[in-house]
Amino acid sequence: MSARTKLVCTLGPASATPRLVRALVEAGTSIFRINFSHGTPEDHERSVGLVRAVEEDTGKALAVLADLPGPKVRLGRMDPDPFRFAPNQRFSLRAGEADEGGTSTTYPNLAEDLREGDRVLLADGAVELTVALVEDEVVHLICVRGGTVRSGQGVNVPADRLSLPAVTDRDREGLSQALEMGVDLVAQSFVRGPHDITELRDLMGDRLVPIVAKIETRPAIEHIDQILNVTDALMVARGDLGVELPMEQIPLLQKDLLRAARSAGRPVIVATQMLESMIRSPRPTRAEATDVANAVLDGADGIMLSGETAIGEYPFEAAAAASRIARTVEARGDDYRAAQPPCRHTGEAAAVAHAASSVSGDADVRAITCYTETGRTARLLSAERPGCPIFAFMPDVRLRRSNALLWGVTALPAEPPGDTDEMIELMDRGLREHELVRSGDSVVMVASSPAGRSTTNLLKIHQVGGPIR
Repeated sequence: MSARTKLVCTLGPASATPRLVRALVEAGTSIFRINFSHGTPEDHERSVGLVRAVEEDTGKALAVLADLPGPKVRLGRMDPDPFRFAPNQRFSLRAGEADEGGTSTTYPNLAEDLREGDRVLLADGAVELTVALVEDEVVHLICVRGGTVRSGQGVNVPADRLSLPAVTDRDREGLSQALEMGVDLVAQSFVRGPHDITELRDLMGDRLVPIVAKIETRPAIEHIDQILNVTDALMVARGDLGVELPMEQIPLLQKDLLRAARSAGRPVIVATQMLESMIRSPRPTRAEATDVANAVLDGADGIMLSGETAIGEYPFEAAAAASRIARTVEARGDDYRAAQPPCRHTGEAAAVAHAASSVSGDADVRAITCYTETGRTARLLSAERPGCPIFAFMPDVRLRRSNALLWGVTALPAEPPGDTDEMIELMDRGLREHELVRSGDSVVMVASSPAGRSTTNLLKIHQVGGPIR
């Protein structure tokens, strides 16, 4: 049985093969992230093709998440690569060729935004430097804490200093490519406020796909309620967030963000360094296992692996470990789970979903099933965190894929029914054909009646294989 907390795995050189994509699906992956900060359009298109091929072979709805670069400053070529920094070493960020004394960045106006004494972090904080002098277009730095960095890794400076636009030219190009490839979700990096999300959505035109707002800056924390009002989902991106803000604040910020997202009914992913040691080791550390477990207990809809599956030596083992931890915590962690947000069911559909979750607490109920043409019923049911699985029948394959992020929801294909009786019959038949329950089991059915009505208003306790009426 798969974990109800969804697993997001990043494709990269270590995993972008048919065999490994299939293995990651078998390990529990339902969403594949493609990092548009790295690789070529041809690489990205090939990765999408791999996911679609495995989806067809397995019959499972698999989502592709395109992660746009955002207004992030990155290092140019390092020489040597990787480059080792030592304390008190001098280094410069400037135009021109790389050498042991400096390199370029992807943001040519960096010198205009930095001041003497500013802190500069490289590679998610692996190296810390201080600005010693800004001279014309050159930023002279002194290393405070040494470490190793590679070409193309991030350069972090205070987000409120950067004059980069929220949606860069590279984002526009990447979004266009992602939509042409038919991705299912788009992650927007370095969101600072709600207007950033609406700007990206406007660029989609009539090819709308859900936006996952990545929370990794101080301004985003300050505007989280407004961001939740306009985004489709949230990602707690702890890498850049952990260098933008004091690291000791991140554990509590993560809990605050998950609580806010759940109260707003928005799916939320926890990301960055979940099982980081598994890039080089076949087993996670105890601290990493606890980190994954706490994300599950805090109510995350998804947990994401990055380098572990993109460049690591043990991509399958990392995915399997994350799934195993999530399943164990879900099965035995009820006493430690974050409290369900207060009931705010002002609409008919939300009230029906709440009632379905309450009824499903009966020991005789094996599952909740719904029919939805928009995905809204599945989202409302997922937000209730019922104690049994949710099986959502959806005619649109694109909708099945984009709903792969929803906690506890398994999306299944269906043909549009002619009336309510046909809708109930298709759910009954589908559950039996997919061997999800047995004949005679009780399930809670949720849908709109008449079939296709816009508001969820039907709740039925149904015995599988029994009479439709």
